[in-house]
Amino acid sequence: MNANSSHYYGVVKKLSSVSGQWPYQRPITRLICVILMTLSTISMIIPQIAKFVTCDGNLQCIFETMTSYMLTTVSLVKLYTCYFNRCKMKVLIDQLFVDWNELETPEEYEIMKRYAMNGRRYSLGYSLYCYFAVYVFMSVSLIPQVLDIVLPLNESRPILPTYPGYYFVDERKYFFYIFSHAIMAWEIAMTGIVTHDCILLTYIEHVCSIFALVGFRFERLMYLSKRNNNDPVNISHSHASDTYRKRIAFSVYTHRKALKFAQLIEDTFSLTLGVQIVINTIMISITLLQITQQDAGILEVIRYAMYVIGQLIHLFCLSFEGQKLIDHSLQTRDKIYNSLWYETPTKSQRMLLFVMQKSLQPIFLSAGKIYIFSMENFTMIVQTSMSYFTVLSSLD
Repeated sequence: MNANSSHYYGVVKKLSSVSGQWPYQRPITRLICVILMTLSTISMIIPQIAKFVTCDGNLQCIFETMTSYMLTTVSLVKLYTCYFNRCKMKVLIDQLFVDWNELETPEEYEIMKRYAMNGRRYSLGYSLYCYFAVYVFMSVSLIPQVLDIVLPLNESRPILPTYPGYYFVDERKYFFYIFSHAIMAWEIAMTGIVTHDCILLTYIEHVCSIFALVGFRFERLMYLSKRNNNDPVNISHSHASDTYRKRIAFSVYTHRKALKFAQLIEDTFSLTLGVQIVINTIMISITLLQITQQDAGILEVIRYAMYVIGQLIHLFCLSFEGQKLIDHSLQTRDKIYNSLWYETPTKSQRMLLFVMQKSLQPIFLSAGKIYIFSMENFTMIVQTSMSYFTVLSSLD
């Protein structure tokens, strides 16, 4: 089963191995990968700090630098979250493959497979989008250079910086060197972000598959109850009751594993997500402010619009998965209620009541135990960012 199931997690494994986040790598290999990614990110932070110093109190310049500086900060936070939580990551991965080995029927395998495929598609699509978006964002700075060759003017067009940073050299003379460094460094930094998010999406999809599996088993239990009652060669009442109790106990055990798995995800990623949600809110507000600047050129507006869209997509993906986790954690109660529970023995019905009571409270993904990722709160974050944008506009 592991050989088959590992195919669905190939994207996450490759990304994790490149960034030094795969817990089964040799410690020295993980350390080297993390150091290289950190040095690459620091090589961008230094020009960002230099740019910040040269702003000399200019708010527009400071805000422009902050949009870039915050993204590198998020990259490092996510990179070291996975690195320092190696033991928890290993437990999560081990449990993920154990759950595949405990499947009983082809129907259960199809349920697990469907969610694993969703996780694989989301990871692949999300990573491709992030890498492509960074490349396009950086490549916009080439347009003035290309136009100078294709449609030359009497004087060279103004240089559009690859990103807000100061390299202590003539930017026009060394533009392609700066551009090459920015492309490589930002793509490497993006690997830390993509790895963290893809791992999180994969884990959440797996928890949802376990909740779906639990609901299916309870539904299947009631179906077996009805089938046995209609079977002319029916088993004894005492033996049937014992069978129901065993199957319910097994389903309860699986449900508890799902709850523990979700709690471990929460303990691993909650702090990082708390830092991220604060930074994302500020970044969206500042980026919107950059778009509305009177002296912003069309290319700068396009770049910052892409930046805002990318931040919203990133936040939407987390909110969508958070909402999915909430819905799936509640569906166990609904599936038991809508099943043929009344045809099971009385003692089994009492056991089902405990499961339903446990499912009354939703399981959720939070940011710092304060913000809950859901579609409703996604709109709230967007509204909050717009409010901060209005305040910053009045200050500017």
